[in-house]
Amino acid sequence: MSKFKKNQKVEPAISTASLPDIVFMLLFFFMVTTVLREQDLLVEQKIPQATQLQKLQKKTLISYLFIGKPKNTSLYGTEPRVQANDALINTPEIVQWVNQERDMLAESDRGLITISLKADRDVKMGPISDVQSELREADARRILYASIGKVPQ
Repeated sequence: MSKFKKNQKVEPAISTASLPDIVFMLLFFFMVTTVLREQDLLVEQKIPQATQLQKLQKKTLISYLFIGKPKNTSLYGTEPRVQANDALINTPEIVQWVNQERDMLAESDRGLITISLKADRDVKMGPISDVQSELREADARRILYASIGKVPQ
């Protein structure tokens, strides 16, 4: 009688040829579906040009206030309004908004909060000074006035 050898079953290796395709499809999916803009502007913005600019180092400490004429004039009127995050707020609500923004920061950075005012160039100084006085009342003393590139001289 002869010896019979047991047939060993060889399991095929898992093919990794399609893994790069899957990775690139996922990468493409997340690139397409990611939203880069944090806020929808509800006010018109034509930012004025500046003669001197200074670049900021720590942008995580900045909160933005947009001042301008509302885009939806039938709902909000034609007077300049203040937008904080994704909502239009009244001037007296700025103190509460600053305190909420301050609470979101680390405790060591709360005194370093910076408010960036992005005001439309056609807005009169009255609403801007009202916002400044409310910021003063909220003890937010660091204020930036946003502008676009330098004016050629």
